[in-house]
Amino acid sequence: MTTPTPSTAPLEVTDESLEKSITSPDSKANASRSPGQLAWRRFKRDRTGVISAVIVIFFFVIALAAPLISKLYGKNPYTTYASQDPGLLDPFSYPAGANGGMSSQFWFGIEPQLGRDVFTFLIYGIRTSLGIALAATLITTALGVVIGVTAGYLGGRTDYLVGRIVDIVLSIPSTLFIIAFMPVVFGLFVAADDNIPTWLRATALIVMLSFFGWASIARLLRGQVLGLREREFVEAAKVTGASPARIVFKELLPNLWTPILIQSTLMLPAYVTAEAGFAFLGVGMIDPTPDWGVMIQRGAQFYTQDFTFMLFPGLSMVIFVLAFNLLGDSARDALDPKSKR
Repeated sequence: MTTPTPSTAPLEVTDESLEKSITSPDSKANASRSPGQLAWRRFKRDRTGVISAVIVIFFFVIALAAPLISKLYGKNPYTTYASQDPGLLDPFSYPAGANGGMSSQFWFGIEPQLGRDVFTFLIYGIRTSLGIALAATLITTALGVVIGVTAGYLGGRTDYLVGRIVDIVLSIPSTLFIIAFMPVVFGLFVAADDNIPTWLRATALIVMLSFFGWASIARLLRGQVLGLREREFVEAAKVTGASPARIVFKELLPNLWTPILIQSTLMLPAYVTAEAGFAFLGVGMIDPTPDWGVMIQRGAQFYTQDFTFMLFPGLSMVIFVLAFNLLGDSARDALDPKSKR
C-alpha cells in the first residue's frame, strides 16, 4: 500500500487571477488615495498613536480654556486663600486637610505657606509652559527649514558657510550658555532695581531656545535637499525654466514635510522639559507666574511634609511628554512606513 504524496507542482498564476489581484477593491482604493490620506489611514490603525493624540489634544484644550475653567471653578492661581480662611493651614503652614487639603472646594488641594489653589495654578502653568514651548518650536522649525533648504539648494559657498555656523551652534553647551546669558539679556532691557516683566522672561526664553534649536533641523533638511536637487523631477523643472522659488515650494518642500513634521513632534516635548528646567533653576519663569517648572520648584521645598503639591505638576508633565513622544513615533511610522521596525 503506497501513501499518496502531495503534489509539489508550482501554482499556476493565470492572467485572470493576476488581473483580479491588481484590480481588487483595496488596491483601487489605495491607488486613488493621496499620500496624506494613506498616512492618516495608517495612523488611525495605530491604537497607541490615537490614544496619545487624544491626551495631547486634551492638554492643549486645557491650556486654551484655562481662563474659562478658572471662571467656572470660581478660583484663580494668584489669590492666597489661606489669608481669607486661616483654618486652611495648620500651625506649621501646611494644609490642614488630608492629601494636601483636597476637598470639594479645592479639587487638588492648596499650596503650603501661601494657600493658593493648586488646580488653577496647574492649568495656568500648563498654559504658560505649552505656550512657550509651542512658540519656540514654530520659530525653530521655520528657521531650520529656511536655512537648511537654502543651504542645500544653493550649495557652494553658501552651503559651506551655513555648515560651519551649524557646527559652531551645535558645539555650544546650550543649557550652560542660557543659564549664564539670561541675566545679561535681562540687564540690557531692565534696570537692576526693577522687576523683570513676565513677557520679557518668556520672550528671552523663546529666543534662546530657538537660537540653539534650529541647527539640528537645518542640518537634516540640508542633507535631504542635497539628495533631492539631483533628482529627475528637479532637473526637469529647471529645464522648463521654473524659478528657484517655484522649485523650492513646488518640488522640494512637498518631499520634506515628513522629516519636518517628525522633527517638530519630537522637539516640542523637549522644549517643555527644557522650559520647566530653566524655571526650576530660576532663569526662566518665576513665582508667582504659574508654570510647570515653578510648581515643581515650589513643591521640592515641601515634598517631605506635603507630597501632593509636587505630585500633580510632575505627573501631568510625565504624561504629556510621554504621550507626545509616542505621538511622534506613531506619526513617523504613518508618514514613513519603511522606518517601522
